[in-house]
Amino acid sequence: MLKRLAYLALIACAPLHAAPLVDNARLQQLADDPFWIALGHYETARLGGWRSHVDDPKFFLSADGGHHPGEELAATLKALYAPASLKDKHAQCVFPARTRWLREQMQLSDLPTVECQEYQQWFKDVAPHSAVLIFPAAYLNSPSSMFGHTLLRIDQADVQSNQTALLSYAVNFGAYIEGNDNSILYAWKGLMGGYPGLFAFVPYQEKLSEYRSLENRDLWEYRLNLSPEETGLMVEHIWELRQIRFDYYFFDENCSYRLLELLQVARPGLDLTSQFPLTAIPTDTVKAVKQAGLVEQVQYRPSRERELLARAEPLSFDEQQWVHRVAADTTQLQASAFNALPTERRALIQDAAYRLERYRANGQARDEARSQRSFELLRAINRNPPPPLDIEKPGFPEDGHQSRTGQLGVGTREDKAFAEYGLRMAYHDLNDNVYGFPLGAQIEILQLKLRQYEDNRWQVQRLDLATIRSLTPRNELLQPLSWQVTGGLERVLGKHEDENLVSHVNGGAGGTWKLGDEMLGFALGTVRIEHNNDFAEFVAPAAGFNTGVLWRNGLGNLSVEAKGDYFTNGEIRRSLSLNQQWELSSNLGLRLSAQRAFSQLSSPQNEVMLELKWYHY
Repeated sequence: MLKRLAYLALIACAPLHAAPLVDNARLQQLADDPFWIALGHYETARLGGWRSHVDDPKFFLSADGGHHPGEELAATLKALYAPASLKDKHAQCVFPARTRWLREQMQLSDLPTVECQEYQQWFKDVAPHSAVLIFPAAYLNSPSSMFGHTLLRIDQADVQSNQTALLSYAVNFGAYIEGNDNSILYAWKGLMGGYPGLFAFVPYQEKLSEYRSLENRDLWEYRLNLSPEETGLMVEHIWELRQIRFDYYFFDENCSYRLLELLQVARPGLDLTSQFPLTAIPTDTVKAVKQAGLVEQVQYRPSRERELLARAEPLSFDEQQWVHRVAADTTQLQASAFNALPTERRALIQDAAYRLERYRANGQARDEARSQRSFELLRAINRNPPPPLDIEKPGFPEDGHQSRTGQLGVGTREDKAFAEYGLRMAYHDLNDNVYGFPLGAQIEILQLKLRQYEDNRWQVQRLDLATIRSLTPRNELLQPLSWQVTGGLERVLGKHEDENLVSHVNGGAGGTWKLGDEMLGFALGTVRIEHNNDFAEFVAPAAGFNTGVLWRNGLGNLSVEAKGDYFTNGEIRRSLSLNQQWELSSNLGLRLSAQRAFSQLSSPQNEVMLELKWYHY
């Protein structure tokens, strides 16, 4: 606010060029133009009128510009004729995209000539020619990245011919965090809009290192068919958004939504953001960009972890032990036992050892001993190079099933028939179609299931606020921890053969192992806190286990799980379940579920259900 008042004071104290007289009808016509609406990040307000997604008064020249596009346009037009002596503070320098558009629309040939040295030097350094949409795949161990992320890379004219993408700049929108909020507080504040969102312009090499190395995420690069002029217009608007604050929400006003707004500025006439009134999950936004005909080429960059595992895959158990020994002590390269191995096997071992050392160094302070070992391994690799690394490209993430799910099931519980109706806002469980998703990953947000029994009795069967499972297989080289967390309401066995709706939070950790090409086995220790009306205590804690097998078969995904909870009040609850999904299409599945549940409060209960799952957005 103070910045805007100071700017207006400067205008008032200096002689102005004569701004053109424009009738109100023409001003309103321009203010209603979709491009002006895009430049102001306006949307229709719930009670009518307009509201801007921008939550920073520095972005507006009119005191009420956040709600009145016409007033902001009139204030901008007036500011464009301010004295040229304002230089870098002039509206032409602060708002180059607005300036270009108004000059073209209103044929403003008499604008004062302003020196915008800061902006012009910045634009020259960026030298925008083309753009690439970057999608770092999901990373379950970070609450902010569990759905993946999107950013833009701005390339210069010679990037493709000279293969110098690492020298390009990246446009990133993210939450601005002050302090050291823990993961739980970060997730909560991100859901509730507790952080401001800011655009950042950073070297692409930094982001590439962050995602592929530090977070071990695969990257997908979608080259867009924007012309140099369209790319330049978008970059002009990015300059206007420097240090401008937005509210940031994980599920809608997030990185992906903001980038869609930029693309609508680059190519007026695109309608991307209206497709996401409730949520803007990155894979869905990538899909929208592709369906809009903006993508001309796709490139895949595997993470360092995937590269390491691919190099180690053909190695035997004994050879993988050599990888550990050589990585820890490079003098083993001269050991007679090592040199007795065939030349081609030594090449694979040396390369895997080097990749293991670099993987372990991710996020760590520089270690001279490790650097020396890496150097010795590189010398050995140079003397005996391995064959090129051949990594199978996974399924395109945007070609996976849609993120929202409707569910309709019929089944029996003991001798009672029922119908079950469900809705899940997002977006994948262990039995869903795995194309485009890693096997063993589950992320579900806001799932409601209602059940109707044959006597027309309705009940809430479950309400899951969030369920996250990361079942990452362990191997000889890497020993990742598998974990899960969930919370909400669910039905459990109660007294008198009845079911109680209880509130709970539970989680667990353990290990997952690869039992075959498409089969995982897992075992986790769990803890649970539950509020149950059948218990004397307000809340009761429990320790337990969750173990099972996940098999990707010719029909779909099969899971068999055993669970147990042992409460401190003496209650023991166990269950055995089986789920098999048939993939009728990428967005339609049929799932058979069977469960037998045990409790000290009730006799064992059996349940079987056949469920149709429709994935949509």
